[in-house]
Amino acid sequence: MKGTFRWALQRDLTIALRRRADTLNLLGFFVLACLMVPFAVGPETEWLARLGPGLIWVMALLAQLTALPMLFANDHQDGSLEHMLASGRSPTALVAGKLLAVWLVSALPLVIITPLLALALSVDLPRAGLLVLTLLLGTPTLLMLGAVGAALTLGVRAGGALVALLVLPLYVPVLIFGAGAVDMLAAGLSPSSHLALLGAAMVAAVWGGPYLVALALRTSLE
Repeated sequence: MKGTFRWALQRDLTIALRRRADTLNLLGFFVLACLMVPFAVGPETEWLARLGPGLIWVMALLAQLTALPMLFANDHQDGSLEHMLASGRSPTALVAGKLLAVWLVSALPLVIITPLLALALSVDLPRAGLLVLTLLLGTPTLLMLGAVGAALTLGVRAGGALVALLVLPLYVPVLIFGAGAVDMLAAGLSPSSHLALLGAAMVAAVWGGPYLVALALRTSLE
């Protein structure tokens, strides 16, 4: 399984490097969407500091949603997905490698640039640091939930819109606990309960997510 996981990870990272425009477009959407808010609500630092963490979380969620077509659609169109699943390799390991590659190219850049965006929105350093931590804990769960939806709708006409309808309600709890942790800190309260829930969701998603996605892929391709 380790060899299959490593092979899938290296393969998808290589493909992502050849398609850098997809990652740059996603990152550009995230940055521009966050930086346009001061033009809408005004330059008042108090308002920006209050809205900033929730805004960044919403934009990160939407950016993850736009990254879902990067998961399986291209491999399905050229037939390589069916070949990989029929190759005798572990489907769970294949999916785990693909998902880690997508997280590295679609979610990690957003997390890395978040402190700069938070400071641009007048969010202080302690809350900016906590915001980065919540994104690190929350984005794997968002990706796993989205991957299940993308696998179930694989090959369906207007699948992108259908995926959004399926996974957005499931994204809401992650959004609430992610942004809520930063609000708790701003109110002088401990965010540990929110972080614990985000961490538990991430562990569950990482542990069982690849198996569920592999099962959904097999169901869609039958």
